[in-house]
Amino acid sequence: MAGKGIKVVTDNRKARHDYFIEETYEAGLALTGTEVKSLRAGKANLQDSFARVENGEVLLYNMHISPYEKGNRFNHDPKRVRKLLLHKSEIRRLIGKTQEKGLTLVPLKVYFNPRGLAKLELALARGKKLYDKREAMAERDARREVEKALREKQKYV
Repeated sequence: MAGKGIKVVTDNRKARHDYFIEETYEAGLALTGTEVKSLRAGKANLQDSFARVENGEVLLYNMHISPYEKGNRFNHDPKRVRKLLLHKSEIRRLIGKTQEKGLTLVPLKVYFNPRGLAKLELALARGKKLYDKREAMAERDARREVEKALREKQKYV
């Protein structure tokens, strides 16, 4: 997703630590005007947020978008439930996948595409167990050690 003109507003790093990412989807966000202005200012948080398919719609829960400072009476509730905009075929596919045991919908990041539209990267994910997290951390540490050794070796050559 990292291309030209994409401005990432917020990233959910903890999701990649807590879940195995199986598939990703790009979804639009149904927002009010002051929410868009707050997003452009970078005032959003995806921590503890999740998505759910209800009545043929995908809804996003617990995403915090701070109220716009100059928004007065037009401001919004920071943690309101927001509708995600996906194609019907994608929604049907998500309905089937989320009914499988252990799969959930987790938002990964919010960004503005080159046309200026707010988008959300949504992942179909399976939760990690504690031993999976430890294994991933050990792998990452081993990779860092190898890279450090290679840098040291190249320094003296």
